[in-house]
Amino acid sequence: MKRMIVSLVASLLLASSASAAEMVFTSWGGTTQEAQTKSWAEPFEAETGIKVLQDGPTDYGKLKAMVESGSVAWDVVDVEMDFAIKAAKEGLLEPIDFNVVPKADLDPRFTTDHAVGSFYYSFVLAWNNGAVSDEPSGWADMFDLAKFPGKRTFYKWSAPGVIEIALLADGVPADKLYPLDLDRAFKKLDTIKSEIVWWSGGAQSQQLIASGEATFGQLWNGRIFALQQEGADVGVSWNQNMTAADVLVVPKGAKNKDAAMKFLATATSPKGQASFAEASGYAPTNTAAKAEMPEDVVKSLPDAYVEGQINLDMNYWAENRDMIAERWYAWQAK
Repeated sequence: MKRMIVSLVASLLLASSASAAEMVFTSWGGTTQEAQTKSWAEPFEAETGIKVLQDGPTDYGKLKAMVESGSVAWDVVDVEMDFAIKAAKEGLLEPIDFNVVPKADLDPRFTTDHAVGSFYYSFVLAWNNGAVSDEPSGWADMFDLAKFPGKRTFYKWSAPGVIEIALLADGVPADKLYPLDLDRAFKKLDTIKSEIVWWSGGAQSQQLIASGEATFGQLWNGRIFALQQEGADVGVSWNQNMTAADVLVVPKGAKNKDAAMKFLATATSPKGQASFAEASGYAPTNTAAKAEMPEDVVKSLPDAYVEGQINLDMNYWAENRDMIAERWYAWQAK
């Protein structure tokens, strides 16, 4: 009997040790998550011995359901910043342990009590060079079907970006975007609705543009960067590029919270952020990272295109996300 008890205790300790020696990182898939794996997960595993399991794509409904059921399978999740702001207010996130995650060099724009910056990006206008006879110059061209025929691709989900693009194309000054005039935006979108192909993830947006299935698209700058690195015949306009950030969060009740905080320290370190920026084309959220990056890479980041750049209002979206989403999906379904 004593031997059985000792064996049972040993098995429980081994299971506990195995659980503590791994964690789950969830992101958006494609080239972005591949870069995060190489820049953050692999160095973290080598340094700590903690295995990082990959999951994805990020799903807000799934994250919320996990927390509410008390069965949280994810430890660190890459999310859009407006979601993180709202999720924190709803009690869905663990507070960041800044005793473990160094805060001094983190960009305050993308740092909150419950989130740290993953990367800083721009939405840019991208196109397939073989599908256009003239080079577009801005968002208004996406709505000019006579001059630029063909399908357009936009982000499918209710999130910062498409509403602002429609308003800018309709002549709203950048400094007058908020609060968003939804009636005006949807009226403008109605003019090209029959030509819209929706993308739900970054990899799909790349495929639509690279194949020419969509002539123009609203893409994350890192996705068009990856296409250009692969030699795809695609173009990009930084005119009125719209900036926002993804952030890293730890769901409330995460099983491996201690490992998660250590992972965040690696991901947001100058070295981790510099490595990811070089691999992805997205800007680092650690202000000390650029000192570790080649000059040609620094010049290719959103920070190099600040003239005419528009900062999307994450706080406005966090406050109005549900209201806009209800109208957005109802309009899509018509």
